[in-house]
Amino acid sequence: MSHLMNTYARLPVTFVRGEGVWLWDDQGNRYLDALSGIAVCGAGHCHPVLTKALCEQAATLIHTSNLYHIQNQERLADRLTSLSGLEKAFFCNSGAESNEAAIKLARLYGHNQGIDLPTIIVMERSFHGRTMATLTATGNRKTQAGFEPLLTGFVRVPYDDLEAVNQVAANNKEIVAVLLETYQGEGGVNFPQANYLQGLRKICDQNGWLLMLDEVQCGLGRTGKWFAFQHSDIVPDVMTLAKGLGSGLPIGACLAGGKAAEVFKPGNHASTFGGNPLACRAALTTLDIIEQEGLMANAVTIGNFMREEFKQRLHAWQNVLKIRGQGMMIGVELPIPCGELVPEALKRHLLINVTSEKVVRLLPALNMQKAEAEQVVHEVSALISWFLENREK
Repeated sequence: MSHLMNTYARLPVTFVRGEGVWLWDDQGNRYLDALSGIAVCGAGHCHPVLTKALCEQAATLIHTSNLYHIQNQERLADRLTSLSGLEKAFFCNSGAESNEAAIKLARLYGHNQGIDLPTIIVMERSFHGRTMATLTATGNRKTQAGFEPLLTGFVRVPYDDLEAVNQVAANNKEIVAVLLETYQGEGGVNFPQANYLQGLRKICDQNGWLLMLDEVQCGLGRTGKWFAFQHSDIVPDVMTLAKGLGSGLPIGACLAGGKAAEVFKPGNHASTFGGNPLACRAALTTLDIIEQEGLMANAVTIGNFMREEFKQRLHAWQNVLKIRGQGMMIGVELPIPCGELVPEALKRHLLINVTSEKVVRLLPALNMQKAEAEQVVHEVSALISWFLENREK
């Protein structure tokens, strides 16, 4: 009997070793990983450059308190602000924590302007974490159920709907920010219209609001650019990162610029472990690998290849399937719930995920090669065809 709390519906496999896009279980079986730890291991498992850097850092210094200067943290802040165009960085340990920091920043920003109930516009189908604030911001009733009372100070609108945001602006004078995932992951791998972010940027500027982008899943090269917002001609006021930032070492970041950059003062927010030397060394090395090995360009090439192959192989089902994606963030939406594809894929030694009940979500490592991508497409296409054929009988 396990003494772990029953918080996960775990699949019947235990992995003990990883290399690149492959994992091995405790029975010696090899699996092709098309999920990369849910967008965490962007450079693959156990990249030798990262492994060497972590060993060196662990032998030198793992942790000091944020009561003192931390050299790796300052270097990482310099690097991320340079890449993003933002100005300041706060480091924590997860995506939920980075979004929690953004929510606190927005509330403090509002209170500093004399707003009694600072309110944040959030999106339907969104996912921002499982702390009480990020759970409230999340647009999934199933995830929230049982944890009431939720927090006040949030107004929800449909994703990719500028008119809905404008209507809130006209009727609520306590709005201080808009928080959204640039591209939605958990909500079904959803992408907005081309002018959506530009429209949000304009609305926020007109009203003095903060535009806050959650790039926990879609950031760090996954869509072919450092950050997904860079596909649009805008810069947010706040951006949150985690997942792929540390290649598996827990680290999150909340970046801020412009009017948001100086909101936090000493005592407003803190983290015991956030930005420690080891986690920041992991992040710095991850950024080096992505840049030096051309992984963003590879994400575009291989991602485009996979989506085109899916269209070819699933042509017979084109009337009921929706294939979408950007870089190494790919979703195949089926007409009916398809969660059973995950254990079926596991039987074929392939790791995939189903989100929003009906969307097969693929988040491969950014350095996946064509032969491995072809194998993923072949297996997933066969699984989807098998599944839909059986449902027709």
